[in-house]
Amino acid sequence: MLTEINFDGIVGPSHNYAGLSLGNLAATAHSGDVSYPRAAALQGLAKMRHNLALGLPQGFFVPLPRPNPNYLARLGADAHTERALTAAAWSASSMWTANAATVSPAPDTLDGRCHLTPANLVTMPHRAQEWPDTARQLALAFADSAHFALHEPVPSSFGDEGAANHMRLCEEHGGPGVEVFVYGRPGGPFPARQHEQASRAVARLHGLDPARTVFIEQNPAAIAAGAFHNDVVAVANGRVLFTHAEAFADQAQAHDAIRAAFPQLEVVEVPSSAVTLAEAVRTYLFNAQLVTLPEGEMALIVPSECTESPAVSSWLDAMLAGNGPIRRVLPVDVRQSMANGGGPACLRLRVVADPATVDPRFLLDEVHADRLEQLIARAWPEQIDPVDLGRDTLAQSVVTARQALLDVLELEELG
Repeated sequence: MLTEINFDGIVGPSHNYAGLSLGNLAATAHSGDVSYPRAAALQGLAKMRHNLALGLPQGFFVPLPRPNPNYLARLGADAHTERALTAAAWSASSMWTANAATVSPAPDTLDGRCHLTPANLVTMPHRAQEWPDTARQLALAFADSAHFALHEPVPSSFGDEGAANHMRLCEEHGGPGVEVFVYGRPGGPFPARQHEQASRAVARLHGLDPARTVFIEQNPAAIAAGAFHNDVVAVANGRVLFTHAEAFADQAQAHDAIRAAFPQLEVVEVPSSAVTLAEAVRTYLFNAQLVTLPEGEMALIVPSECTESPAVSSWLDAMLAGNGPIRRVLPVDVRQSMANGGGPACLRLRVVADPATVDPRFLLDEVHADRLEQLIARAWPEQIDPVDLGRDTLAQSVVTARQALLDVLELEELG
């Protein structure tokens, strides 16, 4: 039976605050701060367990090999002198699996298989190195070629940042849906990371019906305000589009275009007078997991920062007091991720599939969760100061911790 599975990235043992991501205001604001990889990974695992307890299927991906043994060598760089390149080689940004790939469920595609295209992530050098190792995991987790099709990334001429700029609307997850691709245009103070041609290429590769595929321009003002991906200002689930009033370049036209393909659309729009664009970005109100619970109720899983903002919490209270489609708001603590610019939605990749067709080593249950928690508490570094990146003793502890994780999960192929 087809169901939505959220695959979260386990936060890697090299999690640090090097401030590498231009346009990501949280990451640049915390550049140089001491990070806490153990706490970060345990927070991410706690979010996964929280969703499991709600009755939601949950999967995971493991951290990529870090420090990347080939990155500096290919650049002819020295870890002790090229500090920015060294930080890139240590980046744990693969934890944000919303950027791992774009996923089109089987009911939407021409051949009736779930299609996945790894994101090339070429706009940011520290992320552009990710896709080969990400593709290896995707190929393992979704190896059943009768049910899944894995593509090469879009050529690097066109930046593609994956599911963070992709939404799907449907009557039910296992039924046909309408896929919405959101792209940016260059020219603002920060890079527009998702290119229109990359989105159109993914739609063609996945065999999507043009009548059920929508392309929308992101608001340049949103990108300039720090919404470097669409999922910082809009998220969709089922019939519902939950969006800030300044999410798209032409908000009314965007709604009309989606409604033309999906007449059942329900828009929950937060006006700027209630929550400014700046406050939406600061709290990551829209970088939430909008999910349908087993009993049919729709819930919004938000970062705890939302409950600490008077404007955001007031708006959420008013929403719940009404008769709208979102009936529950559930805060989670992912502060270590948030300080690097990633909320609950950044940490997960949605895949609609029959769990029986997925490699079970990538599916979470309480037994797996207990083992992961014990390992992380024992093996992950407690803290990392960015000045320590490149030191041999820290590198060895990070490599050893990841290998121990692979051993526990019996994923030796990824070693």
